[in-house]
Amino acid sequence: MEYRIEHDSMGEMKVPADVYWGAQTQRSFQNFKIGTEKIPAEIIAAFAILKKAAAIANCNLGKLEEKKKDLIAQVCEEILEGRLEGNFPLAVWQTGSGTQSNMNVNEVIANRGNAIAGEKLLHPNDTVNMSQSSNDTFPTAIHIAAVTAIEDTLFPSMDHAVETLKRLERENEGIIKSGRTHLMDATPIAFSQEISGWRGMIEESKALLQSALPHISQLALGGTAVGTGINAPKEFGVEVAKAVSELTGKKFVTEPNKFHALTSKDAVVFAHGALKALAANMMKIANDVRWLASGPRCGIGEITIPANEPGSSIMPGKVNPTQCEAMTMTAVQVMGNDVTIGISASQGNFELNVFMPVIAYNFLQSVRLLADGIRSFTDNCLAGIRADEEKMKFNLNNSLMLVTALNPYIGYEKAAQTSFKAYRENISLKEACTSLGFMTEEEFDNAVRPEKMV
Repeated sequence: MEYRIEHDSMGEMKVPADVYWGAQTQRSFQNFKIGTEKIPAEIIAAFAILKKAAAIANCNLGKLEEKKKDLIAQVCEEILEGRLEGNFPLAVWQTGSGTQSNMNVNEVIANRGNAIAGEKLLHPNDTVNMSQSSNDTFPTAIHIAAVTAIEDTLFPSMDHAVETLKRLERENEGIIKSGRTHLMDATPIAFSQEISGWRGMIEESKALLQSALPHISQLALGGTAVGTGINAPKEFGVEVAKAVSELTGKKFVTEPNKFHALTSKDAVVFAHGALKALAANMMKIANDVRWLASGPRCGIGEITIPANEPGSSIMPGKVNPTQCEAMTMTAVQVMGNDVTIGISASQGNFELNVFMPVIAYNFLQSVRLLADGIRSFTDNCLAGIRADEEKMKFNLNNSLMLVTALNPYIGYEKAAQTSFKAYRENISLKEACTSLGFMTEEEFDNAVRPEKMV
């Protein structure tokens, strides 16, 4: 491998000749050989957006020449287009402020920009990092990446699931089945009503996430090292937020209290709490689906779901609810990520939180897993749900909880006697009720009408 010599404030470093990063990136690459987890691509993209926005702001405020601004912007676009992939190799497990990743982006932009210009116009610190600190760029990148990922990847998957469930509601209108509480038989419910509960969970989760967006749309940039804004123009934060909004087409504002912005990660914790709520809801929906589809002969078996793969290497013909299993595994991972993020956010000391890379990694993994998981679950499972009306009717007519309809006629205690007798003697509710002398067959038939109980 060929190398070139780069230097930083600590001295010279050998850097591979075919990459654009510099000495500080190389130091981190060599010093933190921990795990396989790398800084997420979403964070690198967010850095490209904020570096371009910072160059625009610095230029507008008279600090940066237009030629240099344009050069920075050009390289940032190359990053966003994926043309500089392979130049961002750093581990999540690095300095807690993300300083080396900030400098990784600075060095790549400077070196690539200078290569384009054919002269050294850009300096990683003095030009690309002008008016900034890692302490305000990394939290800004987290917020930009979080908002973008939620709005552009997660919401479309959730909306797709909602539309699929709405279709299922329409298709299953009028089908009555037994409800279940505590995993035990309960009063009747329309299958479309049960599906509407699933739909409502996803819709409510979206509303919770939307309520978090204004908080993670506030940017720390302009706070620099400790929140005082040292070495940044007074209006830098406002100008950057305006530029980021224009570049992304999303509404971002500058955080009014930069001391809060640098040290607290409460907005990310709050937003991830909504992601955890969505994970909990998806866990519940996936479990409902696999319970209802269980069998095919020895389970509940009230619905069928698509048979996507062979389910066993030893049992021929076995088919399993694999999409449900994948969905529940992603939900568990998101719940675990929430613990990591909460503990990390609690560890801010004085003017800075130093757990930001792991917060970013876990947050974006959660969004990615939920977005992909929900779409896979929707397309490969939910969309193919079919009701087994005969099995639903059989279970409904055998449910002892139809006895609830008798309460207004014979009272709770006599209805309970009817239910217990039917269960003990393995006879129908009608037989039990009439043999006890509580009602005639005609009275029973008029009272117990499942379609009127939903």
